[in-house]
Amino acid sequence: MDEVEVVVAHAERATLRVGDVFLKVDPDQARIDIEVAAMALAPVPTPRVLWHRPPVLAIAAVPGRALGRLGEPSTSSPAAWEAAGAAVRKLHDGPPPSWHGRAGRGPDELAAALDAECAWLVRNGVLPAGLVTRNRQVAEAALRPWTPEFTHGDLQIAHVFVDGDEITGIIDWSEAGRGDALYDLATLALGHEEHLGDLFAGYGTDVDLDVIHAWWSLRSLLAVRWLLDHGFDPFAPGCEVDVLRSRL
Repeated sequence: MDEVEVVVAHAERATLRVGDVFLKVDPDQARIDIEVAAMALAPVPTPRVLWHRPPVLAIAAVPGRALGRLGEPSTSSPAAWEAAGAAVRKLHDGPPPSWHGRAGRGPDELAAALDAECAWLVRNGVLPAGLVTRNRQVAEAALRPWTPEFTHGDLQIAHVFVDGDEITGIIDWSEAGRGDALYDLATLALGHEEHLGDLFAGYGTDVDLDVIHAWWSLRSLLAVRWLLDHGFDPFAPGCEVDVLRSRL
């Protein structure tokens, strides 16, 4: 009998692996519904849905391995990173869904959330005030109008799978929807700045690097409290706090 592997587990949701099947347990039915709908619409390789019985979604494992991991050097080839960029471009070129995703928050909403998190980080002594202030300034470039596109919304490097130089699947679509395309690119390259050239070559259009840097600062500032509250370590080498320090 296959053993049960806990892939990730926290108060909001859990993902288990049994052999070649992933079981996603999520009491938020809306998130599961979005994941199923987004995978059906996405013009890129996605996991196959095996069955869906709330609050559990069963999907088949995708072949290959993750493009990389946050906090670790990526051993994937430049061609694999270029292929990832091409896949993201194909996603963004697809007809956007009818709903807004995580990357769909407007500048005013983001600015309010950012100000609240920055105040919390300084007030509780989690991060030095100078580090927070500098990254809040950098993040300003992301607070601009954008054209809604089909975005994944949580395009972490570990969510893109490759076999050699080919993209075999993109997983975890619960945050997908209409949103800012550069949020996806920034999320994928977070902590792996050395691969931006290959990623952009595959993406195939001009990318505003200042906005990528802004999303790194913004995303990291917003993430620190959530990560600490859910048992993750944003202070681990190469992770969110190191990303913030790199902007100094």
